[in-house]
Amino acid sequence: MSDPYIVRPDPDAAGLTAAVSGIDQTGAAIETRVVEERPLTLFLNAQEIVTMMTIGDHPDLLAVGYLQNQNMLRDDDKITGIDHDADLGVVVVRTARRTDYEEKMKKKIRTSGCAQGTVFGDVMEEFETVRLPADAELRTSWLYRLAKTINTTPSLYLAAGAIHGCVLCRQDRPLVYMEDVGRHNAVDKIAGWMRMNGETAGDKIFYTTGRLTSEMVIKTVMMGIPILVSRSGFTAWGVTLARQAGLTLIGRARGKRFVALSGPDRIVFDIDLDTVPDEAARHQRKGSLAEAGE
Repeated sequence: MSDPYIVRPDPDAAGLTAAVSGIDQTGAAIETRVVEERPLTLFLNAQEIVTMMTIGDHPDLLAVGYLQNQNMLRDDDKITGIDHDADLGVVVVRTARRTDYEEKMKKKIRTSGCAQGTVFGDVMEEFETVRLPADAELRTSWLYRLAKTINTTPSLYLAAGAIHGCVLCRQDRPLVYMEDVGRHNAVDKIAGWMRMNGETAGDKIFYTTGRLTSEMVIKTVMMGIPILVSRSGFTAWGVTLARQAGLTLIGRARGKRFVALSGPDRIVFDIDLDTVPDEAARHQRKGSLAEAGE
């Protein structure tokens, strides 16, 4: 079977994890892999925008996706260059248009994202104008196949834990799988990949391992993706925003189970649940009792 992924995690890539020694609950000496994180400062032309904590892969896509999702890159902006200096921890995105976001950067909303996510105020104004395609659909057979493929894909999570994953999908095929210490970084990498590759959004499904917070909903809607799925649970504001935008929002997707709290009209129930296997214990991620259905 051919690899469905265009981009997939490489848990063995140099610099993403470090071997650390310690002891376990019995006092025995152990060595384990832990995820690296390092600061990356983003400049748009000559202006410093933000410093992010990241695992360090795909800095160009992270930078472009962040600027796209913060409404700092227009659809018609021409990117003339992306420069990354790993030693300095700096990435510079250059555009043909002169930019100045000093006033914009005074209006920030601190979100619940890991590593202190931020959304700029005017993004919420743009959010209210987005119209997602009503004719998009999610077949339950696609959902179960996606979950199985994604959860068994070799990843940094399976190798070292302490990381979030996001996957761009079409029907039952996962296309681009990104990981990072903050889920918003993983989202931004996918947004950057979509922009740099001219990928459309209306026929896509967005899968994440993280909570369905307001930030996740806002970024998915701003990307134009009509369906957002997570293994984890919801926040009330995330649900409210999803309903406002007409986003299909599915959480607690584990094994045979899932809960849809927004946009259920896009879901097509096309598979007998008796034919869906339970999730293997090795691929179960942490969750609350409510998320586990207990």
